[in-house]
Amino acid sequence: MIRLKIDRYLDERGITRYELAKRTGIRFQIVDNYYKNKVVRYDSDLLDRFSQALDCDIADLIEYVK
Repeated sequence: MIRLKIDRYLDERGITRYELAKRTGIRFQIVDNYYKNKVVRYDSDLLDRFSQALDCDIADLIEYVK
């Protein structure tokens, strides 16, 4: 199972979901769904925009859980 770690990443760095939405130009509700891990199909473009805005690797935002 793939799990998003966006919530932990943002919390550790003190970045709000609203700030991430502003940095990426992605609607807050979509950012909130990724933050709460409610997404079933991941959009590679959005994940790319998250990593660019947070200046991190995609592996910092996603983990594989058996």
